[in-house]
Amino acid sequence: MKKTNRRDFIKLAGMGAAAASLSSLTLASQGCSQGKAIKSQKYLSLGMASYTFRKFPLEETLTMTKRLGLQRIAFKSFHLPLESAESEIKAVARKVKEAGLDLYGCGVVYMENEEEVHRAFNYAQAAGMKVIIGVPEHNLLDLVNEKVMEFDIQVAIHNHGPTDERYPTPESAYERIRNLDPRIGLCIDIGHTQRCGVDPSESTEKFADRLLDVHIKDVSAAAEEGSTVEIGRGVIDIPKFLRTLLKIGYEGTASFEFEKDADDPLPGVAESVGYVKGALSAL
Repeated sequence: MKKTNRRDFIKLAGMGAAAASLSSLTLASQGCSQGKAIKSQKYLSLGMASYTFRKFPLEETLTMTKRLGLQRIAFKSFHLPLESAESEIKAVARKVKEAGLDLYGCGVVYMENEEEVHRAFNYAQAAGMKVIIGVPEHNLLDLVNEKVMEFDIQVAIHNHGPTDERYPTPESAYERIRNLDPRIGLCIDIGHTQRCGVDPSESTEKFADRLLDVHIKDVSAAAEEGSTVEIGRGVIDIPKFLRTLLKIGYEGTASFEFEKDADDPLPGVAESVGYVKGALSAL
């Protein structure tokens, strides 16, 4: 499928926004039945992977996330250390809620031994998180399976691209967990997937039954040397990917993980959020 031309896409997004605005005006004049139909539609939930703001303190991270118009956030340990006392975890979770954000998950959390598995689940439970975006060692998957059944917290295994020996692609993770509890699934990182030469849209559709979380980004090349760029400037067909999420009825969160410009990420991630919101409006 031909990648959408950036200039054409901007025009398309503008038309989509205008159409959406016109639709809302039409809806207001056409009564309650259409209003109920519109409200029943499912929309894609967008969030923030706090790794984006890894060089910023918690308060600034929450403020910038809200400035971007996002309502959900998943914490990297920079903003709430895994070793924190339960009372501290609960206090930070309250602060996030008071800021008007949903602390839906944490990650990426590495689990290299049994103690780290237990710690991850206790941490997530104390914070009221629904999903752990994790990288458990292969020999710990049976223990992870037991903890998922005990805590009723999802584990979304994150793929890390061509240099990752554990889970380079979504398929490499899926093959390991396909017979485990369905609450163990995938966090498809579409940038690392593309860097493996795999179309993230195809992986998303193929493994839809286990898709629990998404890290949305763009990369400069479909190769190991590819690096994060602003969404719309790279090689990933983002409109195609968003169409795929809508097609499969994805109910999780698509969180922005912007790895570029660690000292000043807000302009780039704002551009990325704007592009995705424009794409969704056009679609």
